[in-house]
Amino acid sequence: MKKHSISNELLDLQTVHKIIQKKIKLELSEEAKAAVEKCRTYLDDKMKHQTTPVYGITTGFGSLCNTGISKEDLSQLQRNLVVSHACGFGDEVPQEIVKLMLLLKIQSLSYGNSGVQVATIERLIEFFNHDIYPVVYQQGSLGASGDLAPLAHLSLPLLNLGEVYYKGKKQKAAAVNAKFGWEPITLQSKEGLALLNGTQFMSAYSTWLVLKSEKLSYWADMIAALSLDAFQGRMEPFHVSVHLVRPHIGQLATAANIAEFLEDSEIQAIKKEHVQDPYSFRCIPQVHGATKDSLHYVKSVVETEINSVTDNPTIFPDEDLIISAGNFHGQPLALVLDFLTLAMSELANISERRIYQLISGKRGLPSFLVKNPGLNSGFMIPQYTAASIVSQNKTFCMPASADSIESSQGQEDHVSMGANAATKAYLVINNVEKVLAIELLNAAQALEFRRPLKTSPQLEELVSNYRKTVSFVENDTLMYELMHKSREFIASELVCL
Repeated sequence: MKKHSISNELLDLQTVHKIIQKKIKLELSEEAKAAVEKCRTYLDDKMKHQTTPVYGITTGFGSLCNTGISKEDLSQLQRNLVVSHACGFGDEVPQEIVKLMLLLKIQSLSYGNSGVQVATIERLIEFFNHDIYPVVYQQGSLGASGDLAPLAHLSLPLLNLGEVYYKGKKQKAAAVNAKFGWEPITLQSKEGLALLNGTQFMSAYSTWLVLKSEKLSYWADMIAALSLDAFQGRMEPFHVSVHLVRPHIGQLATAANIAEFLEDSEIQAIKKEHVQDPYSFRCIPQVHGATKDSLHYVKSVVETEINSVTDNPTIFPDEDLIISAGNFHGQPLALVLDFLTLAMSELANISERRIYQLISGKRGLPSFLVKNPGLNSGFMIPQYTAASIVSQNKTFCMPASADSIESSQGQEDHVSMGANAATKAYLVINNVEKVLAIELLNAAQALEFRRPLKTSPQLEELVSNYRKTVSFVENDTLMYELMHKSREFIASELVCL
């Protein structure tokens, strides 16, 4: 079986996607093992002769940084840290994101700047390879001293504590460890801090969200093209000349996508009586394009983060340095997660407006997209649902990163709130998928009223595949079933995490 070797090579999001999607196993490269062992040996030797305090290694944590710890208690200190910081609350983190947390924590610890044992990393790799997912909770991280509470829950099974999912069942970690004959890890100096400090909760969410957003961005263009044709929209706003004089990359890419999706459309060939279209159609390149440009920037920040050492203190064996600093601070991710939330919410905003236009009885389409409106409410209420979801998204667009609450008796006096930004972004981007599913439901329905004219071959194929799952609506039916099937169609086609 093919394995991915954890090494010092940069990890891009497409590689992450491939590892998760194809269930590729991990292994620690010899290069990484050597770096990790070198750092661990350096730290052990250093502690034998160290007389001055070293934060988190020979001292307490946070505001207890001036409280010294005896050499005999250094291992107990690290265990106590993991146990005391496992204070998560709220809903459980989805297992696909927990798996990403494992991958990204393994990657970060493998650089040889964290002071962990090889055995600790290899146990995390075993969890990953055997689909053992620690139970982690969504609430508890301030996104500044690292994702302390979530990463504590991720680490508990190393100590035979906490719960995990294995083969779809929630079980005590100790019981699953016993099945594999795994003894609990005895944490050495600094190891608990290395496990708990870090941004892997935020970065795992960020990774998942960027990958899904890229797919949804593409879907938004395709569905918008279908809506445009069903609405008998004009193609002039997508002419390349318009966008070359305002050459934002995302805008150009969106216009090109729409033109490609509608190539050889019979509907586009007929003469249009209207001079221009509403903004939700005419400004698709500008709105969708701005989201693409935002997403490109967010992705660059996330890829930097997942290839970084984010625990504290940072150890540099070759320079004989142990430096307490702030690489655990989640501000870079907090800001881009809020940015991503806002950018993706706009895809739902404009999508809902196209839905509204399609059901409004304009341009030869029947009111609410049914043959007998009045007797039938048709597609009246799916638009309500889309409006409700879009409104909810607006409340979630308040930036979490604008807030900071002092903690640890003032030692941690500015925090990023990036974890809240992550969980909020997750809700919004799933909401975007729902709104796009409603637009696809409406656009496919509206297209049928243009028959016998056809849209482009590419979109006809899309609608043909869609009709295998979601049928045309003649008379009022259980619309929620069709809406859910529409979302499942998009999700299955996404091949997302």
